[in-house]
Amino acid sequence: MAGSLLRHKQPPLLSLLRANPKPGSQEGLRKCAQPLTFRSATSGVVVDRSAKFWDKIAERYSKQPIADEAAYQKKLQVTRGYFRPDMEVLEFGCGTGSTAITHAPYVKHILAIDISSKMIEIAQGKADAEDIENIAFQRSTIDAFSVPDGSLDAVLGLSILHLLDNKERVINKVRKMLKPGGFFVTSTACLGDSMKYFKFVAPIGTFLSLLPLVKVFTTSELVASLTEAGFEIDYQWQPRKDAAVFIVAKKAQ
Repeated sequence: MAGSLLRHKQPPLLSLLRANPKPGSQEGLRKCAQPLTFRSATSGVVVDRSAKFWDKIAERYSKQPIADEAAYQKKLQVTRGYFRPDMEVLEFGCGTGSTAITHAPYVKHILAIDISSKMIEIAQGKADAEDIENIAFQRSTIDAFSVPDGSLDAVLGLSILHLLDNKERVINKVRKMLKPGGFFVTSTACLGDSMKYFKFVAPIGTFLSLLPLVKVFTTSELVASLTEAGFEIDYQWQPRKDAAVFIVAKKAQ
């Protein structure tokens, strides 16, 4: 199944699981000294399998066109409406860096992390090509990543929550990282709304290294995870029923 999907230019399942980058435009920011310090490490069998999966397809992934350009542009525009020039931003699951790069002119600094060293290598290559100085790429999982509590203005987790072993733990961690009133921007494949059977298929694909770790949950379950962690839903949008759900959640003041 996964083999045939991944050979196509726009694999439908892969496009849904993780947002495609925007190739060839506004891409490249030089890695620079970070205004926030952090430590990171990666370990564990599941993490290792997922990292190997994304490393293996990184080059092909980076060349794929965006599956829904109009929806992608709307998400960028909505997100920028929350940005200020003095903001410190984290993006976890940054992939090949395209979204972080596109947002960089609108904020003070972005830390962009990903589990895949190959993805980060591609992102850094784009960065070196443009020599823009307000972004830093780093290989790390969100679980291993650390910044002081209340030090970030916004966190982006785009097409990633459904690829995590424990989204509730990560959502709570993000809330702690954010300043009061800070924003958590997510775009998530809620496969439980349209592909409930996938919860039986995904573990097999992950075990065989044909798929990354994939968790199946509904939109209402995702919203409940965010609100129970102390977030308020400030914006929610889904371009169509089978598309990822885009949410901007605000940490209480």
